[in-house]
Amino acid sequence: MDTVARLMPGSRMLWLTFYAAILAAWAVLFAMQADGLRETAGWQLAGQPLEAFLSLCSATAANAGFGAAVLMWALMALAMMAPTAFPAFRTYAQLTQTAAAGSLPLAALVGGYLAVWLGFSGLAGSLQVWLAGQTLLDPFGKSVSNSLNAALLLLAGTYQFSRLKQACLSSCRNPLTFFFSHWQPGARGGLSLGLRLGAVCLGCCWALMLLAFVAGTMNLAFMGLAMVLMTLEKLPDIGAKLTAPLGVFLILAGLVVLVLPLLPITI
Repeated sequence: MDTVARLMPGSRMLWLTFYAAILAAWAVLFAMQADGLRETAGWQLAGQPLEAFLSLCSATAANAGFGAAVLMWALMALAMMAPTAFPAFRTYAQLTQTAAAGSLPLAALVGGYLAVWLGFSGLAGSLQVWLAGQTLLDPFGKSVSNSLNAALLLLAGTYQFSRLKQACLSSCRNPLTFFFSHWQPGARGGLSLGLRLGAVCLGCCWALMLLAFVAGTMNLAFMGLAMVLMTLEKLPDIGAKLTAPLGVFLILAGLVVLVLPLLPITI
């Protein structure tokens, strides 16, 4: 019971919806990367809604339109970023669970947080469509340009050491201080705090999220690894020891990707 109380402070129905949405996002992402979904699923199409869903799932990163690309990134944001913000959501739930407003402020907080990442998804989806139009992506959303891969790795690596990254991480690692510093009551206050929290989280993770173009935007292994790394980075004790080594690794990886093709290869 103690574990349940820690995982679902306040309204359990709201938390069950939160966890179910994350699991559903991972399930749909899995479907979107599955090859030959129509042939392997063995389903009989039961109308236009299912037909449209299967059409989205069968699209590749290289031929997806703007809508499908934004949907893909929105699902990635929900699947990857919502879990990283769980400590902050839980802290806010513990602060407001005795309030007369019930679970509405927490729902507004989560909604504001996800709205920021939906905006990012629109920008990332636009970038994906543009890169695909330049024939720089393979069907799994992986960049085929060494220069682009190196640039993204070096950008993410150097950003690890930036003041903005450190400031955003400080807020993410201390959610109680963050909420007390910007506290606003009620559902409107929850929405405002959610937007602010989403902006802080975006400041932490946007460069790492763009590495999806290096590993593949439909690469579930990358999504899982990135989610774990970004979650650990936001933990006070572990994150302080992870940020700099991760930055060094990404910079070295970018240099290798940049220099390796220039080296003479002898057989």
